[in-house]
Parts: sequence; structure tokens; C-alpha cells
Amino acid sequence: GPHVHKDLLRQADLEQHTPKVTTFKTPEDFGRCLEKQVIGPTTEILTKSDFPLQAFKPKVQIPFQRLPGQCPRKIEIERRRRLYRSLDIAQLLSNEGIDSNELMPRHQDPDTMPTIEDKRDPIFPVYLPLKIFDNEEYDCRTPEEWILLGLEPGSHERKPVPGKALLPTDDLLGHEDPKSQKLIYKWTDVGVLDYDKETKLYLVHKTDENGLVRDEEGKPIVNGGVTAEG
Repeated sequence: GPHVHKDLLRQADLEQHTPKVTTFKTPEDFGRCLEKQVIGPTTEILTKSDFPLQAFKPKVQIPFQRLPGQCPRKIEIERRRRLYRSLDIAQLLSNEGIDSNELMPRHQDPDTMPTIEDKRDPIFPVYLPLKIFDNEEYDCRTPEEWILLGLEPGSHERKPVPGKALLPTDDLLGHEDPKSQKLIYKWTDVGVLDYDKETKLYLVHKTDENGLVRDEEGKPIVNGGVTAEG
């Protein structure tokens, strides 16, 4: 008869052809072996972060089902995320000639106050807080919605939400006297922990050099900093 190749697929299922598990020896430095097996660039997020992923997604008023030819919802979200990421509030204010350090009210010395005869501008220093000029009518999210962005699906721990805050560089003097002339205010990356409805103030925590929000012991701050011990 004609020469045919035998089908050995069924024979591989037999016990005598099955390798024993003891023949596979795992190296002790198995983790290092996996790190060396990098084939190329990846889209996986390798940087560690204490912020949830959904906190970086912008809010869009676009239906989930789009007509053919229209921009899909996921693409619009990604476009806005990249646009917002490219914007820097400190640079935007600087382009308009605004010094962020001069936005905070300070204690004024009556002896050094300019007079009308000096014709120096401005005659009146900054004395109104920024919250007076805050307009909440066009906000895309309420403060409660911003805080809930830190709650991941299926988790009971609420993580901080990323944000920018105008804070003094000296934390000790900033807590003692926020209106001191010696303070220098800069826009700082923070993690928003909680919100107070009565005072309309956010509780924030500065990020470290790695962009993490950690306590004094190096542990992530969750649930607004409230621990089991209170």
C-alpha cells in the first residue's frame, strides 16, 4: 500500500510518553530570568502608582454606541487624556503673566506699603483668597464624584485622587503661618484624600519623589487617612 505517516497525537496522551514533573527543575533566580526575557516595548503600565487608573480618565458626554463614521468613545477619552496631560497650570498662568507665588495673600507691612504718589502698581496688595473666585457652575464633576474616583470596583479601600495644589515649599512654616512673607508657593502634585462639605476644603497630601502618597511608615494612605484605630 501507499506510504503514510502515523498519527502520533493519541500516543502522546499515554502515560509512558508523559514527562514527569520532577524532570522540570525551576531555577532559584526564576524572577531574574523572567526580567531578562524582554522581547520589546509593551503597553503595560510598569510604573507603580497609588492612584487608581480610572482617576486619570476624563469625563466625556458621548454615548457608548456611536454611528459609523463618528469618533468612538474610547478614542475621544484617550485624546482628551493626552490633551489634559500636556497642559501645565503653572505654565498656563505664566503665559498670561501671572506669578503663582503672588496668588496667595500675605501679611503686609504698613511701613512698606506703596502710596498713590509713588504711582506703583499695584497699590493694593493681594488680600482676597482664591476660593472667592472659584466658580463651580461649569465643573464636570462634583467634589463627591471626584473623591469617589479613588474607589476601585470590588474594593473597600478608597485610594487618593491625583491633583495639583498651590502649596508652600516649607511645610512647617506653612502650617504655622500660611500668610508669612518668607513662604514660597508652588504648584505641587498631591493626592486628594477627603473633602469637607462645610468648609468646602480638600484634604491633600504631597507626593514623594516617586509620585506616591505614603505615610511616615511608607504605607499607602487610603480611606482619607482614617485607620482602624481612628
